[in-house]
Amino acid sequence: MSLTLTTSAFTHQGTIPEKFSRDGENVSPALNWRGAPAGTRSYALVVEDPDAPARTFRHWAVYNIEPDIARLAEGAGSGGRAGSMRTATNDFGNMRYDGPQPPRGHGPHHYHFELFALDVADLRLPARASAEDVLAAARRHALAFAEAIGTFER
Repeated sequence: MSLTLTTSAFTHQGTIPEKFSRDGENVSPALNWRGAPAGTRSYALVVEDPDAPARTFRHWAVYNIEPDIARLAEGAGSGGRAGSMRTATNDFGNMRYDGPQPPRGHGPHHYHFELFALDVADLRLPARASAEDVLAAARRHALAFAEAIGTFER
């Protein structure tokens, strides 16, 4: 079995409900995963929008998620800590989930929820690490990768 990431909030390639956007309640959707490979010592999750006008925009990054965790509840991105899990600074400058907020009239944007099963328990990033820092470190230590993609348009 390979690593898979799912959410009950939207279907793969489906529309992300406004509740999970900055125009709505700005809460992170519930996420579930399974199929981690042997040797997984932690997980990292990054949410990014490659359709942003200037560059890929990162909305959320969490890392050092313990290997026995297989889900993040709705709203888990609101900040704070859960066990050893850490939150990085997103491209809005916040250490939390910030949902979709593409420019009005820009068309649909694709939001990639990217999960990495890692070969290390701790990415050892600085306290104010950026989402881009998490992504770079996760790619170096990835045993497996899964993603769920949703769309949003204003």
